Order: sequence, then structure tokens, then C-alpha cells
Amino acid sequence: MRNRKLLQLLAAILAFGLVAGACGDSDSSDEGSAETTAAESTDTTVELNQDGGSILDTVISRGTLNCGVSGAAVAFSETQPDGSQKGFDADYCRVVAAAVLGDAEAINFVALTAAERFTAVQTGDVDVLIRNTTWTQSRDSEIGMDFGPTTYYDGQQMMGRESDGFSAGSDIDDLDGLTICMNAGTTTEKNIADAADAAGISITLGGPFEEYDAVVQAFLDGTCDVITTDGSGLVGRKAVQEPAGENWIIFPATPISKEPLGPTYAQNDSKWADAVNWAVYATIIADENGLTSANADAMVADPPSAEIGRLLGGEGERQTAMGLPADAFFQAIKQVGNYDEIYTRNLGPVGLVRDGSANAGWLDGGLIYAPPAR
Repeated sequence: MRNRKLLQLLAAILAFGLVAGACGDSDSSDEGSAETTAAESTDTTVELNQDGGSILDTVISRGTLNCGVSGAAVAFSETQPDGSQKGFDADYCRVVAAAVLGDAEAINFVALTAAERFTAVQTGDVDVLIRNTTWTQSRDSEIGMDFGPTTYYDGQQMMGRESDGFSAGSDIDDLDGLTICMNAGTTTEKNIADAADAAGISITLGGPFEEYDAVVQAFLDGTCDVITTDGSGLVGRKAVQEPAGENWIIFPATPISKEPLGPTYAQNDSKWADAVNWAVYATIIADENGLTSANADAMVADPPSAEIGRLLGGEGERQTAMGLPADAFFQAIKQVGNYDEIYTRNLGPVGLVRDGSANAGWLDGGLIYAPPAR
């Protein structure tokens, strides 16, 4: 235990050094993002549970899930006045808690900034990060993260005012000479700098801003001409913060990047990874088969297929072999819902629709797909 505490302390010191060094120069996209600095290091891998145990065992013993979220991502994770969390990402924290602990509310939500999130995973402050975090090569291979299934396929876009000359047809060339603002320590910072270089234009990066609320406030105040982040984040902010009489324009129509978002956790813990991944997959398989929170009880009694029977804990189930209760995924679906229920409940109200998007199911031309439960 003493050695484990020492290793976690060293992890915290290392991770703090990565973040502090990354955020020290706000004018350079290469030096201004946490993951870029981390990628330049050759020894950033930190493994949790050095005593050989899995995070799964720790969570079960503790009786609560420590889940890292944004707390400020409209429709994904929003901190409510009573301190609770609402949104798509928050509900996937609940899916994991229901599957592992049998209780979707057995969660300690930890609101994290972009700069804090990886440190929290590395030091064990959170068991899983479900916080609009993009899966990238450097994060996967050098920062010590492992990534679960993509729950939302996104892409980076910009948002400006119609009164400033922006339209749905605007593109990168229209940013020449402008101040663009975004969160520090994110993929968006490097993406926009790369896009500007490729287009041969000059832009000024505003900030740095640790909190996305501050980015949007700078846009409202006129400090920033344009803000940029994942398209879903722009849609959410436009839905809830666009002043009357203004028309905020999201552009270009084709995003400038790929931003696959999903659960993130400490690497080299396959037992915990399996639990998180299959909790997510269960919601997707349920969606494909018409299994919902409303009919889960009926389908347990009379499953429509052998796969659904296994998924719900019947004959041939694989959950107990994973260290989970046999009814783990029944609890997740019964208490939280299938993928479409979670998506529609949280993202539909701000105008993010599945139809025709990458987030449609694979049978409907999208990318949402799960391996078979067998």
C-alpha cells in the first residue's frame, strides 16, 4: 500500500508537470495544448493499482463509481443547482454504475477541466473519464490512457455571428486576421492552427481559457471574433446562450477534424476496460434489438433472441465471467436506457439528431456498432 501511494504521488507530480508545462505559453498551439507536450515525452505511462488489483475490484469494494465529467458541456454533462449532473456523458456514467454496482446513482461525479482530466485518471482520482474527450494516437500511446467504444462521433467546427459576415457557407479562409478562442489543453487548439497554416491565413489564438464557460463569455463580450470546439458543443451553446436578435452561425458544413468521443480510463487494466466497454456495448445492442428501459422486464421473462437472453443474464450469459453480476446489463438498460433513449433524451432537445449522422446505428448508415454478446 505504501508503494502504491508513492507511485500515485509520483504520477500526480508527473502529470502536473505535463499540464503546467503545456499551458505555460498561450500564444503557441504547439506549446499550448497538454497532449502535445505529453506526446513529446518518452516516459509518461502511469499504471494504477500497482498491487495487481483491478479498478473494477476497487469500485465494487468502495460501492461508488468516481466518474470524471465536464460539468459545463451543454447536453453532455451539466452541473445542476443541486450539484447533480445531467446529460449524455453523465448518463453513460450511470450506465457503468448500474452495470457494476446495480445502482445508477451510486456515483461520485467529478467535474474536471480539460487540463485536469488526464491527471485525475493517472492518479486514480477518477475511475473513468466520460468527458467529451477525443481518442488520439498520442493520448492512447504516450499519456497513459486507454479508450473505450466511441459513444459520439463529432468534428471540430467554428461559430461566429451573422452580423460579422458569417454564413453557412463560410470556411477557414474567412478567419484571416481574426481572434479565435477555444479551451486550452484540447485537440481544438492544434487543429485550428493546422487548418490556418494549410489555408495560408493568419489568426490570433485568444486565451488561454481553462473553462469553456469563459470561452463563450469572451465571445459574448466581443473579445473573440469566433469560437471553436466540437460541433456538438457549439450546437448546445447556441441553443441555450444565443442572445435574442443575434444569429450565431456554425461552420463549415464539413468539420475540420475527426473527434471520436467516449470513455477513457487508465491503461493496462483489461478487467476494468471490459466492464466499461461492455456496459456501453449493451446499450447499443439493446437499441438494435428494440430492448428499452420500458420493456426490459418483459424481455427478461421472454427474450426475443438468444443474444438478448444472454445480455439480460439468462442462459449462456458472460457477465459473471467478467466479474459482474449476471443481471449487470439488465440493470443498466432498465435504470438508464438503451443508446437511442440516452441520445434522444439528452441531445435531441438541443437539435442534435441521429438520423443521417455518423451517430445513427450501423443498419441506418451510421457508425454506432457493437460486437455480438456471445
